[in-house]
Amino acid sequence: MTDPAPPAGAPATAALDEKHHADVSGGWLRPATFGAMDGLVTNIALIAGVGGGGVEPDNILLTGVAGLVAGAISMGLGEFTSVRTQNEQVAHEVAKERRELERNPDGEADELAGKWIGRGMPARLARQVAEALRHNPEEALRVHAQEELGIDPNATPSPWLAAVSSFLCFSAGAAVPLLPYLFGATSLWLALAFGGVGLFVAGAAVSRFTSRSWWGSGLRQLVLGGLAALATYGIGMLIGVNGLS
Repeated sequence: MTDPAPPAGAPATAALDEKHHADVSGGWLRPATFGAMDGLVTNIALIAGVGGGGVEPDNILLTGVAGLVAGAISMGLGEFTSVRTQNEQVAHEVAKERRELERNPDGEADELAGKWIGRGMPARLARQVAEALRHNPEEALRVHAQEELGIDPNATPSPWLAAVSSFLCFSAGAAVPLLPYLFGATSLWLALAFGGVGLFVAGAAVSRFTSRSWWGSGLRQLVLGGLAALATYGIGMLIGVNGLS
C-alpha cells in the first residue's frame, strides 16, 4: 500500500520547516551580545571607580562619555580585525584543500569515505557518495572542508556586520549608566542602579536565543557586573582623588 500523496503546498511547508533553526554560524549575535555586555560592565565599573574616588559628577560624566567613545571604537575595530583574520585563515585552509583535491582526488575520496565509515555509515555507501562528489568539485570542496576542518566555506561571518553590531551595542550598553547624569542627576547610586537594570534586561534578552531562563540569565549578568563595579569602587575609595598626589 502506498503512502497517501502529500497535500498541496506540503513542499513549501517542508522548506519553511527546514529554516526553523537560528543562524549559529557567527553573524551578528555574538558581537552584539559581547558589545552590549562589555559596554554595560565597562562603564558601570568605570563610573563606580571614579565615583568611589570622590570625583565630581561633571567629571564622572566626562569620564563615562570618553569610555563610551573609546570602548565602542576599540570594540568595532577589534571585531572587524578578528573576524577578517579568521575569514582569511579559512580561505587559506580552503585553498589548501582545493589543491589537495586537484592533486590527489582518489586519496581525498578515500579519506572522506573513511571518516563516514568510522561514524557508522556502510562502507559501500560511503565510498559511493565520496566517489559521486568527485563529479561536483565545488560541493566536494564544501563537504571536505566541513568534514576535515569543521567549517563551511560558504557561511563565513561578515567582518563589517560584526564590527557595526559590536560598535552600536557597546555604545548602547555604555550609555545606560550615563542616562541619569545626562538628565541632570548627580547621584552615583542612581547611575549604578540604572546600570544594574540594564545588565539584568540585557541578560534576560539574551536568554531568548538560549535555553536558559530569562531571570537566571539576567541575574547572572547583574551579579557579574555588580562584582566588577564593587571592585572598582573599592579601588577608587582606596586611592581617592588626591591619593596619587
